[in-house]
Amino acid sequence: MRWLLAVLFVLVAAPAMALESAPVTSPRAIATLVTETDAIQPNAPFRVALRLRLADGWHTYWKNPGDAGVAPDLTIQNATASPIDWPTPRRVQEGPVMTYAYIGEVLLPVTLTSTTGVIRAHAQWLVCKDICVPEEGDFSLNLPIGAPRPSAQAPLFRAHDRAVPRASPWAARIAPDGTLFVQGPELTQATVTDAWFIPDQPNRIQDDAAQPLSVRQGGFTLALKPAGGFDAAKGLGGVLSVRDRAGMQADVLIQAAPGPAPAPALPPLPQVLAFALFGGLILNLMPCVFPILAMKAVALARGVHGNRNHTVSYTAGVLVTFIALAVALLIARRAGSAAGWGFQFSSPLFVAAMAWLLLAVGLNLSGVFQIGGRLAGAGSGLARHQGHLGSFFTGLLAVLVATPCTAPFMGVAVAAGLAAPPAVTVLVFVVMGLGLAIPYVALATLPGVARLVPRPGPWMEVLKQALAFPMYGAAAWLLWVISQEAGSTGVLVTAAGAVLVGFAAWLFGASQTGSLRMRRIAQVTAAAAVLTAALGLNGLGPMAPEGSAPVAGAGERFTPSRLAELRAQGRPVFVNMTAAWCVTCLVNERVAISTGPVEQAFAAGDVAYLKGDWTRQDPAITAFLRQNGRDGVPLYVFFPAGGGQPEVLPQILTENTVLRLLRTS
Repeated sequence: MRWLLAVLFVLVAAPAMALESAPVTSPRAIATLVTETDAIQPNAPFRVALRLRLADGWHTYWKNPGDAGVAPDLTIQNATASPIDWPTPRRVQEGPVMTYAYIGEVLLPVTLTSTTGVIRAHAQWLVCKDICVPEEGDFSLNLPIGAPRPSAQAPLFRAHDRAVPRASPWAARIAPDGTLFVQGPELTQATVTDAWFIPDQPNRIQDDAAQPLSVRQGGFTLALKPAGGFDAAKGLGGVLSVRDRAGMQADVLIQAAPGPAPAPALPPLPQVLAFALFGGLILNLMPCVFPILAMKAVALARGVHGNRNHTVSYTAGVLVTFIALAVALLIARRAGSAAGWGFQFSSPLFVAAMAWLLLAVGLNLSGVFQIGGRLAGAGSGLARHQGHLGSFFTGLLAVLVATPCTAPFMGVAVAAGLAAPPAVTVLVFVVMGLGLAIPYVALATLPGVARLVPRPGPWMEVLKQALAFPMYGAAAWLLWVISQEAGSTGVLVTAAGAVLVGFAAWLFGASQTGSLRMRRIAQVTAAAAVLTAALGLNGLGPMAPEGSAPVAGAGERFTPSRLAELRAQGRPVFVNMTAAWCVTCLVNERVAISTGPVEQAFAAGDVAYLKGDWTRQDPAITAFLRQNGRDGVPLYVFFPAGGGQPEVLPQILTENTVLRLLRTS
């Protein structure tokens, strides 16, 4: 009985054993040719595969081997064969290089059509460990003609099919800087713990470079490092592997379309509001606010030791103006404008009007005319009303004059707010306004703080007159901004308008002690002078951009193509995004960039310095700002040598910050 069972086993097993070829054996690998079925139909497709069983520590390569290696090749004679159906490889570090390879056992199938069951094949493969050894072999299989049934090796094919990357359910795009953005509702911080990308062609990315992962709600980014053959305009294909919190790995085939890098993921709303509050608070220390210190000091003294409701009026002026700015930004963006923080200063009309307003405020502080004093025939109630209106106006002017400056925390808060729904945008700006107003609210409401403020007295008048001069200085600075935006014509129109505004202020002040008829005539004449100045602004607009114009000072003019060219050369690049109306930018350049030690460090490290001028809101610069999570200037980005990941610097720069960055890069 045992003999009979043995004979039956041999008879049953013999056909299945014949469906795997004789092996080609070496100390490094065993190679055979296997088939999925035990018979074929002429001209009907079926699968055969090169089966490689590798010794411990040895590996062979994927179709894109990475930094080194050669992919296996399988040639079938007298039959039509498809390309190899490659399973997902693994990343294998070989010393300083990264390769994409297989270890253990791998099946490399092709789909055939043949008129006979005689299969002849030749294969070549490279196996590597400490050394690399090319191997090859010839294989043959004889399959009967008949109804196909699964062979004994069919489970190998089923296992292979589970290892092949599937079509991706997620949209993907690749940016010129190598940022791969993958979007899908399942991709969240709660599900994605790791991800990596393997390109299907060599020399597309630097294979050994890290791929920093940033997960957001509904997607993630991988910061790939472009190689010489990278061209985002042609897209990027390959295998994307994503690992979840359970340790399960999903491998998908993606074909990323060209597209811009997404803005950095928005922080949680409480963090955004905290940044807005701190940014508004620190804005009180920015140089843009200095010209109105006189009005603030007078308002503080009045609010602390007099009627504290003046502080409420001042805060209301701040909040209303911040809300108006938020609404204006939303409307401008809805209309397609590239508006951001301080956007109004890119308009020569607004800059000229602000220059005249600051001149008028300076003349008022110097005593040329008075507003808010007791006018003839006016009762005390009207005087109080005008006092509150003056406090409200002080808050309004504080915000308008502060917008050329950007405080720490504000960049993230403004960018996040503008990317959020409109209600959140307005909320962020309101909180920023509260931050600006908090010191004055505290001085008016906290008894311990209030005692620190001097009581009203002659010092208020002296301070008011002395600090009129920063107003004149601010007006002169805005005249220089006009020269950058509208050229000599803009300077002429603004200067002529300033003369008319000065004349109107003098006439108004001179008539305040005269008769009612004299005041009426003077007021009408002053209004006509101001109207004439305003009419002069008709047709005043920005000059046409000068595409090839060099930037002021050291450095080259920023363009996206020049940045890409320098990065392709492997040079470190320091990018400075500035504007003529941005006081923070100008101060940073003077104290932290255009200094001897920094310029020497740039030269020693062969650092390319690119400077972008956003005075006229260049769309290319706007796009760069948003790619780096900003909606206004200043922005400083350092790209290290060799195409490394860029680093965004603080908005308030010091020389030591820049030098430390250059030393550690």
